[in-house]
Amino acid sequence: MSLTPAFLDELRARTSLSALIGKTTKLTKAGREYKGCCPFHNEKSPSFYVNDDKGFYHCFGCSAHGDAIRWMTDQRGLPFMDAVKELAQAAGMDVPAPDKRSAERAEKAQSLHDVMAAAAEWFRAQLDGIEGAAARALLEKRGISDATKRAFGFGFAPDARGKLRAALKHFGDAMLIEAGLLISVENKEPYDRFRERLMIPIRDQRGRVIAFGGRIIGDGEPKYLNSPDTPLFDKGRTLYNLDRALPAARKADRVFVVEGYMDAIALAQAGIGEVVAPLGTALTEHQLERLWRIADVPTLCFDGDNAGQKAAIRAAHRALPLLAPARSLRFVTLPEGQDPDDLIRAKGAGAFEACVRESTHLVDRLWTHEVAAQALTTPEQRAGFRARMAELAKTIGDPVVRSEYQAEFRRRYDEQFGNQRRSFDRGRPFEPRQPFTPRRPGQKWTPPPPPVTEDAKALHAVGGIDRVLAKAVLAGLIRHPVEIARHMEVLGSLRMADGALGRLFEAVVDVALEDQELDSARLVTILGNSGFEAVARDLLRADRMPYSFTQPTGDVTRAREDLDEAIAILVAGPEVDAALADATVAMQTRFTDEAFERQVALLREKQALELRLANLVQSNEDARAFDSEDD
Repeated sequence: MSLTPAFLDELRARTSLSALIGKTTKLTKAGREYKGCCPFHNEKSPSFYVNDDKGFYHCFGCSAHGDAIRWMTDQRGLPFMDAVKELAQAAGMDVPAPDKRSAERAEKAQSLHDVMAAAAEWFRAQLDGIEGAAARALLEKRGISDATKRAFGFGFAPDARGKLRAALKHFGDAMLIEAGLLISVENKEPYDRFRERLMIPIRDQRGRVIAFGGRIIGDGEPKYLNSPDTPLFDKGRTLYNLDRALPAARKADRVFVVEGYMDAIALAQAGIGEVVAPLGTALTEHQLERLWRIADVPTLCFDGDNAGQKAAIRAAHRALPLLAPARSLRFVTLPEGQDPDDLIRAKGAGAFEACVRESTHLVDRLWTHEVAAQALTTPEQRAGFRARMAELAKTIGDPVVRSEYQAEFRRRYDEQFGNQRRSFDRGRPFEPRQPFTPRRPGQKWTPPPPPVTEDAKALHAVGGIDRVLAKAVLAGLIRHPVEIARHMEVLGSLRMADGALGRLFEAVVDVALEDQELDSARLVTILGNSGFEAVARDLLRADRMPYSFTQPTGDVTRAREDLDEAIAILVAGPEVDAALADATVAMQTRFTDEAFERQVALLREKQALELRLANLVQSNEDARAFDSEDD
């Protein structure tokens, strides 16, 4: 079996070397690299370094050096082919089957590199010739210097159907077609793919030409034409200018993503070399993964027009499932109608850097986009907005990051729409309430049992429900008994309140469900006949509870909305407390970054609940001022 250089390069590119070595060797982050004690010799001070960008490890103590395959053969002791097969399986690649043509394919792949190198040289020669005058004028108009022209290998494809074919005829039509340089049409002679275009070589990470982009000279469509996918070129996995951007990115500790070749070239000419571009398509998952191997938070800088901003939000949505702790995106917003090339030529690198300083985080871009998507003045519009944000958060694969986004969305919603008294519910942020099932005549109400979960088991250990808030909710239900049926699926958690409070609650619910047209005065009278008159009237004293739903008069719509919110907080509180208790025990048992992040996230959720409750208070009085002792 003979494996092509292209296959082995792709295998190395798809393998995270630090993750591979980290399975058996403890590594810690050291700038853009990882370090640890060398597994090839005994040492006490770390001298073994792993560089994901360069794809190799090196020990400064014993000089052990290699890539992912070498690690598998030297450290794991596997034969070469076994090492390749194991890495390929982990990377989701198929190892070429052994056959007599393997060597021929390997030779062909190398020959394709020769073809592309020859084509690049021929295009460069045409740019400097008589026919290249219009292309040279275009470069001059775009402000491209001679040094930049040489560095990026600009060329020109004449307006002819067979000049390139004739110049490279020694490679043969079949190879030129496979390289994407000729177009093959049935029953006709192959002809040159690129004609009357400014040619821009596309290189792989090692700097080898693998494809071309061609910009039309004058009018015509498409404006830009890329090579098709070939054995050397996979458009969805390739980033333009990656070979030149990597050293600059390591030095600057940042990387920018722009829309097109000319944007990347203009920024590089202005001294900002850490720039790459996708190739005429939206950013793919493979390209995002490659960017995160360069920088934890790449910065996307798409055009300031409507199409550019749509591309930015598509990239944001595509990134969500791939997020991980410390791994995200930032977004630069350019002046409307401008791209980086326009901005650089008009105002220089300083103007671009000024935009970079105003860049926004991924969460900000998502929030701003959804807020602007439609009016949010009605309850239905706000409900739709909440649903959209919930769905976005659900797409995040990493549970810690997902929890952080859910908490952040809740916090922002409370801040922005607090006057509408709307908020997110923890855990099930936007799920609709279950429909109420009427009881049979004479059937006594039995509250639904709480879910048998670890959180539920821990409720009593952390104090159960908030009795002060429970009193307020019960007073609200007495004031507005028609609301009881709407909350049946969550009111069962109030059964955990013992003593007079729990008994009164069950009596209130039972009486209200017996007569769903019951008003507050009639409910109090019935409760009085059952021996609850004193405690019910005490709960209804308006001066004891500073909530809209406990007052005898006021805006009924607001009171009902506030009661909805109070019930949501009442139910969510024990869940957060229980989860926080578990997280605290986990931290005390064994400290890990994941346990710490979980505890921090839950503390934030608890603070968010407290803020939501404070927002319900009608005056400056403390929501906890009224008596919290059992009646």
